[in-house]
Amino acid sequence: MNSKTRFLKTINREIPDRPPLFATLTPQVAQKMSEYFNLPFEEPLDSMLSTRASHMDLLVELGNDAVGIATCAPYNFPTKTLANGLIENEWGMVFKPMGLYNEFHIYPLANAATKEDIESYAFPDIFAEGRWKEAEKTIKKYGHSHGIIADLETTLFETAWYLVGLEKFLMDLMMDAEYVNPLLDKIQEIHTHYGKKMIELGADVLWCGDDFGTQQSQIMDLETFRKYFKPRIKKMFAEFKKVNPDIKIAWHSCGAFGPFIPEFIEIGLDILNPIQPLASGMEPEFLKTEFGKDLIFFGGVCVQDLLPNKTPDEIKDEIQKRKNILGRNGGYIVAPAHNIQDDTSIENINAFFEAAKK
Repeated sequence: MNSKTRFLKTINREIPDRPPLFATLTPQVAQKMSEYFNLPFEEPLDSMLSTRASHMDLLVELGNDAVGIATCAPYNFPTKTLANGLIENEWGMVFKPMGLYNEFHIYPLANAATKEDIESYAFPDIFAEGRWKEAEKTIKKYGHSHGIIADLETTLFETAWYLVGLEKFLMDLMMDAEYVNPLLDKIQEIHTHYGKKMIELGADVLWCGDDFGTQQSQIMDLETFRKYFKPRIKKMFAEFKKVNPDIKIAWHSCGAFGPFIPEFIEIGLDILNPIQPLASGMEPEFLKTEFGKDLIFFGGVCVQDLLPNKTPDEIKDEIQKRKNILGRNGGYIVAPAHNIQDDTSIENINAFFEAAKK
């Protein structure tokens, strides 16, 4: 059974020869794995979450059964490094390089207050040339042999607070600030277009997401979610299904996401990601028992403790447990609960891939 067949069987609730594998890496991990296997290092793509669609040749070599595609910056507005060393993207967000990750430095809508502040802001041009070049290349190369996962994370909530700042945005949600609905409407418009385009290009899974959980609880109450986000996400899901009724929609939320899961099932979610196993209420046994009839599971392999801190044999044993639990009667994509981080040894990374492919 080849990778494409294995992946499609899984997302269509058939039982494959083994659960398919899809992992992503930080650039630092990709660099050291490329050196270890004497393979060319692929520079990360210029996209909002570049790790989800970068280093695909390396990851296929390591065993991924699917490849990622994403919306990239267009030719006329690539992400740029400013004279002071800060980094600015086409949304106007400015970051400070901090080693493993770039941290937010300037929120371009930090002073937003009115509808006019949103209407006058220069959002990305959804039709800008070059946005789909890398996605088209990846699909041409791997579309017949591997599953295609199209990344549309930071779908609403995260992109909004990336523009405004997290503390301000959460406070303004509570205060029903004038600018909040126009901002969310604009982000919804942009990302609905991006999602539909990636489905048209040939995606098998559209991977949406916003982090609504912390390690112990939810970042907002269900009333706020139902007021601002659920209706918009429902409309987006419906638009995506119009393009291809068979598209499978995944939702990524780190942290303790449990109370939100039934809300997403109600509006048509197919796949749950990333199943952060150390977060409160996200135990694989509970999730499979409670939601296994409704959802496919994607993730579940701990990057906080298991991969960086345990032995290769312990990692292999835990991967097999995940397959036995989440993959019972099918419906499981083996994946780390986040990008594999640079605190993980090559020996442990190899153990993960070996166990996942077994």
